[in-house]
Amino acid sequence: MVIDTRRLRTLRAVADHGTVTAAAAALHLTPSAVSQQLIALEHEVGHRLLERDGRGVRLTAVGRILLGHANEVLAQLERAGADIAAYTAGTAGEVKAASFATAIGLVVAPAMATLAGKEPGIRVRVRDAEGDQSLTMVLDGVVDVAVAVEYRGAPAEDDRRLTRFPLYAEPFDVVLPLDHPLSGDEVAVADLCGERWIGPYPGNPCHDVITLACEHAGFAPDFAHSSDDFSAVVALAAAGAGVAMVPRLALRGTDLSGVVVRPVPGPERRVFAAVRRGAERHPLLVPLLDTLQDTAAALRRVTGATFHGPWPER
Repeated sequence: MVIDTRRLRTLRAVADHGTVTAAAAALHLTPSAVSQQLIALEHEVGHRLLERDGRGVRLTAVGRILLGHANEVLAQLERAGADIAAYTAGTAGEVKAASFATAIGLVVAPAMATLAGKEPGIRVRVRDAEGDQSLTMVLDGVVDVAVAVEYRGAPAEDDRRLTRFPLYAEPFDVVLPLDHPLSGDEVAVADLCGERWIGPYPGNPCHDVITLACEHAGFAPDFAHSSDDFSAVVALAAAGAGVAMVPRLALRGTDLSGVVVRPVPGPERRVFAAVRRGAERHPLLVPLLDTLQDTAAALRRVTGATFHGPWPER
């Protein structure tokens, strides 16, 4: 049996995105081309691989078996590409990275400045993308590196499609209007039950962290106002529109004169870099990954942010 690896990438994209149309958009193909590749792959393996699931599709039992092998095959191809690039001393070229805005300012941009001095032949192109988007962009091959956030529904640490590099973890702080009854007290998440909330939109990993923290405290937050811009969230809190929980480092440089900020035990934002498994040895990625980790270590020393390891082997 001979299987075209391009069709394995297509199968994985459909499994990740849930519909042929979404997979086609991620792969920059037409839905017809994706459907044809999947039909050809089914002929190659002699089994149905997909079945309808409402408006989308899902893998059959054979499809799930093949996807597991596809992840291994594609990771090995990434390793082969990395080894060939290393053999040819590929120390000049372009790396595409995706990161959420706060991490761009705290880690990615400083790492780029450091890398430019050490490896001037490596050019880094950055795209602003939330953590849930950036991981998908890595898996789809749109970017090479994601700086992302742990969230419910994220690929697990042992996901065989990705290699992850922990960078830093930061707590959330509660942001309250100046005249709020809790403004002079220590605050627990449970104390905020019944409040009107200001927070990120659903789909933003921070929205998920906040919602999960409230669920653990026994209630669902009532999001009256939504913004993915934390400076806007703080401004709304200052106007008395509600309360918010914001990652501590996202408050750096924000005007806090109209609010009270209190630490809250429990929720935190865990930040990591991720590449497709096997690509971590690519000579263009190794310097960037090393510099991101060094920059994050410096950030932890300055800010008191913590770290959730262990460090991956280099």
